[in-house]
Amino acid sequence: MTGNEIRQKFLKYFESKKHHLVSSSSLVPFNDPTLFFVNAGMVPFKNLFTGEEKHDYTRAVSSQKCMRVSGKHNDLENVGRTPRHHTFFEMLGNFSFGDYFKKEAIVYAWEFLTETVKIPADVLWVTVFREDFEAEKLWQKEVNFPQKRMIRLDEADNFWSMGEVGPCGPCSEIHIDLGATLKSKPSPGNPATHPDDFMEIWNLVFMQFERTVKGAQTPLPKPSIDTGMGLERLAAVLQKKNSNYETDLFFPLIHFFSKRTGVAYGKNPEQDVSLRVLADHLRAMTFLIGDGVLPSNEGRGYVLRRIMRRAIRHGRLLKMNEPFFYEGVKTLVAEMRAAYPDLEKNQEFILKAAKIEEENFLETLEKGLKMIEEETSHQKGKIFDGATAFKLYDTFGFPLDLTEIILAEKGMSVDKTRFDSAMEDQKKRARAAWKGSGQEKVGAIYQQLVQEKGKTHFVGYEGLEANSTIVALIKEGNPVEQAENGVEVEVISNDSPFYGESGGQVGDKGVITSGKAKLEIDDTQKPVDGLIVHQGKVISGLIKVGDKIHLQVNLVCRRSTMLNHTATHILHAALRELLGDHVKQAGSLVTPERLRFDFSHFAALTREEIQKIERRVNEVIQANYVVTKEEHSFDEAKKKGATAFFGDKYGDRVRVVTIGPYSMELCGGTHLDASGEIGIFKITSESSVASGVRRIEAVTGMKAIALFQEMEALLGELASLLKSSPEELSLKIKKTSERIRELEQEITRLKSKVASGGGGGSDYLQNVKEIKGVRFLSIEIEMDDPKALREFSDQVKSRLGSGIAVIAAKGADKVLLIVTVSADLTAKYNAGKIISEIAPIVGGKGGGRPDMAQAGGPDVSKLSEALKKAESLI
Repeated sequence: MTGNEIRQKFLKYFESKKHHLVSSSSLVPFNDPTLFFVNAGMVPFKNLFTGEEKHDYTRAVSSQKCMRVSGKHNDLENVGRTPRHHTFFEMLGNFSFGDYFKKEAIVYAWEFLTETVKIPADVLWVTVFREDFEAEKLWQKEVNFPQKRMIRLDEADNFWSMGEVGPCGPCSEIHIDLGATLKSKPSPGNPATHPDDFMEIWNLVFMQFERTVKGAQTPLPKPSIDTGMGLERLAAVLQKKNSNYETDLFFPLIHFFSKRTGVAYGKNPEQDVSLRVLADHLRAMTFLIGDGVLPSNEGRGYVLRRIMRRAIRHGRLLKMNEPFFYEGVKTLVAEMRAAYPDLEKNQEFILKAAKIEEENFLETLEKGLKMIEEETSHQKGKIFDGATAFKLYDTFGFPLDLTEIILAEKGMSVDKTRFDSAMEDQKKRARAAWKGSGQEKVGAIYQQLVQEKGKTHFVGYEGLEANSTIVALIKEGNPVEQAENGVEVEVISNDSPFYGESGGQVGDKGVITSGKAKLEIDDTQKPVDGLIVHQGKVISGLIKVGDKIHLQVNLVCRRSTMLNHTATHILHAALRELLGDHVKQAGSLVTPERLRFDFSHFAALTREEIQKIERRVNEVIQANYVVTKEEHSFDEAKKKGATAFFGDKYGDRVRVVTIGPYSMELCGGTHLDASGEIGIFKITSESSVASGVRRIEAVTGMKAIALFQEMEALLGELASLLKSSPEELSLKIKKTSERIRELEQEITRLKSKVASGGGGGSDYLQNVKEIKGVRFLSIEIEMDDPKALREFSDQVKSRLGSGIAVIAAKGADKVLLIVTVSADLTAKYNAGKIISEIAPIVGGKGGGRPDMAQAGGPDVSKLSEALKKAESLI
């Protein structure tokens, strides 16, 4: 049974049990600053378990993409060395949100394992929490599980919690006897006493308690179920393989890299480790880039970079010194496209991103190797400085084990204590940066409001005004009953036409009135899903919880924001049309004043490309396409071809915004009714945000017209200053620039001539001294033009012939020094070394080549001393 067939059997089985099939979410958690990556099947359902979200279904099944490469689930160093550690894996899971509980979860798991995929019952073992007598009895009663293969364990092994507070509960783990499965000989002992002889394949978590801040556990009114089973482990069992790497989920990749490197698998244990690392890391890289993560020096991008560099390092161990790792993407896509069709759509983009990163790292690798050579060439001992090893790791991306291998060849080792100390300091900085990255933990007060008062009903699609009732007031993070004139306060109402900031669109502004009371709202936020918070200031009267209010959105701001949001959708479609399908949204900001759009692309846009994009967007605007907004199921919207974005989270029902035949995206923002209402679109800048991510900023409507008028006024002013017509301004500037260059060259020539007394340096030759058989000349002149000084020094060197010249130029508040050494003397005298000796005297520093070096300094009074020092060095 193939891995793809196992996945399908699992999903189909639970669909037959009335579970709603939920597609895997992105590896990037949606709006969850506590996680780098989705690391378990339940992560996308966290808000359902906590009650913050509700869906039409109460049962779900999924095969979730997961990554474990950071935090307590960091498996990276074990990957390739054990049969079952991976960075990327798939978690099969079935879930109940207050629907069924322990009995059904146990029966479903048993039925699937023993009947659907036909694992012999007598090779399975079960563990239960020592105090969960209910689960123990259900295992015996419902599936006739024998007591002798059931083990009771303590909280550390069989009790799960979402965090220090929140849902928690006991769990039952299903283990398989590897000896009985693979060798037809039951293993001695049990999963607790002989863990290496058994493998956990499924964990059933029974969420039945709520843990309070004080640690007390109270029963949940609606207990839930969260289960997780690794697809790779189940495949190894059903395909009777000793290692997950030998299953069809990995082995095609191992075969590819074996063929590509010329290294046979199964012949050399260490080379086998490298081939397994390549297969595992290729899966992680491909899915991460497919979900929009690009290599970088921070956050998730840095994790991806580390994974790729570790793989490339293992490639070098297999004598692969040119780019090759990225080539495996096509093999993986061919194996996984049935389950993940987006991989095939994104294949070219993934290949390009991976290839660029690999090429860049190989260049970096050479720099790192050079650094190691430089450091070891003058080192006497056998211990390599740990701080330097860390610099190699942090600056050049050298994994420590790569440094150790290179040093071992030289009979050296790394000072691990100093390396670990530097690493810990870096981790502390990284943790501080991550915690302070702008995404603070959502306040409990907002979650409590949703639970007690319910969600805010948004009516802002239909109109910009509404009547409602204040359900809560928050001042400085605390609930209050009233707010008087001059107080800044947050207002929560039952209904609101105000759009809360989300999806890149900023929150609405406007006013709220109640009788004689009035609030100016300067921002609207959505701190938790479904809760609209109006932030503003009371400018007259008194407002209280329970007051009837009238809410009115600022029409001008909303309208301008709508122009920019609809234009952003058109821009996205134009980028994909003109640059390619690899373009994906990587971020956006939509305000009343402007729009900003970040997208995946690997090169700066040319002027011609920017003009084409601008022209295309304006053509769509001029076409005046109808903009429709409709609700569909997520699956239906995807079938229609709507574009969804990585990292975004979508419910059962989604809003689809369509602009004629040109654009179709999932979007909850506010939009125009026709593209022509935008008027005009103008790009103001194009820049780089990160490796592989570009940014376009633009304006629309009256803001664009104002920009054109400013540019026209500037053009007219320049034309007037240069006494030219606007049409001939370019030619006039070109001619003027050429004339300025000619004059600058003439000035430099004249300065040099004046400095030399009119003789090109020949007048100074009468001051040449001979020291130890070497002609030496020192010159002191008045000059503060470095360019003229260099030209003068060239003249002096040419006329001096064999010899050394030191030229000191005094400016108003600085000294410029130049030392020249003729070619026949550079073996014995070095201009760079001479300048490094005399520059500190005038308070400066400098450097250069053996035949010419220069420096500068602020202390004019020490000029004579510097020249005497230079003479003493000959």
